[in-house]
Amino acid sequence: MSDPYLSTRHLLGIKNINPSDIELIFKTADEFKDVINRPIKKVPSLRDVTIANLFFENSTRTKISFELAEKRLSADVVNFSASSSSVKKGETLLDTVNNVLSMKVDMIVIRHPTPGTPVYLSRRVEANVINAGDGTHEHPTQALLDAYSIREKFGKVSGKKIAIIGDIRHSRVALSNIFCLRKLGADVTVCGPPTLIPKHIESLGVNVSYNIDETLSWCDIANVLRIQLERQEIKYIPSLREYALYYGINKNRLSQLDKEITIMHPGPINRGVELNSDVADSEHSIILQQVENGVAIRMAILYLLARR
Repeated sequence: MSDPYLSTRHLLGIKNINPSDIELIFKTADEFKDVINRPIKKVPSLRDVTIANLFFENSTRTKISFELAEKRLSADVVNFSASSSSVKKGETLLDTVNNVLSMKVDMIVIRHPTPGTPVYLSRRVEANVINAGDGTHEHPTQALLDAYSIREKFGKVSGKKIAIIGDIRHSRVALSNIFCLRKLGADVTVCGPPTLIPKHIESLGVNVSYNIDETLSWCDIANVLRIQLERQEIKYIPSLREYALYYGINKNRLSQLDKEITIMHPGPINRGVELNSDVADSEHSIILQQVENGVAIRMAILYLLARR
């Protein structure tokens, strides 16, 4: 593997890393992608490293992807789930983490519903901390695998027109994607109902659109997000049926365009709401490539942070 190092000990958010870090992660992921497509998919890179996956929120794709990446690198893996832990008995986050660290853990992958939790931990523990999603704040590994998937398909991210469509207000994926894509030179538009787009988001260097058809006509790539009902304390849209009617992407809507666009989605998909199956499973979609690339990207991040 190559010599350069990341500029940071932790991966807390895309806001905290620079474009050269992103390029280094991508180049390292290229090498690991070759590894995971070999008959023997393991390398001994992290043989002496112990990693704890601390998930205080439900997760399927991210948790499995991290665990697979860790095992492909031959790390020792400890899985923690808040639902079956002493957190239910009132134990604090710091006590939980310190108990885990006392077992000589080198690296922590954490998902937590409270924004800023990974930053809080990174200032109080010696282990490397990786943010696997903190509330509505950031989800850096998802943004990196999304940008990597765009680079893989188009050869570059710079200059591409990318639309992020859906529930921007409650999405950590949207914020991390905006930071990542802007750092790599992409042109970004966010699109959705006015109630689901935060005020002043233009200050992040993105365009705002409320018209899905105009947005699809403009973009090369549409990264479609789900409506996060579990994060909504009040109703931001009249109904999912109405959202699907005005903002849902289906084959008929794409057939009105005078060009082909690429469809992405971080998952899980609400089929029939933001995306119809005839689009999600079509030749326009690179959703399954995103999932595969997630393992390579997370292998690269774990490897590079362990070298620090």
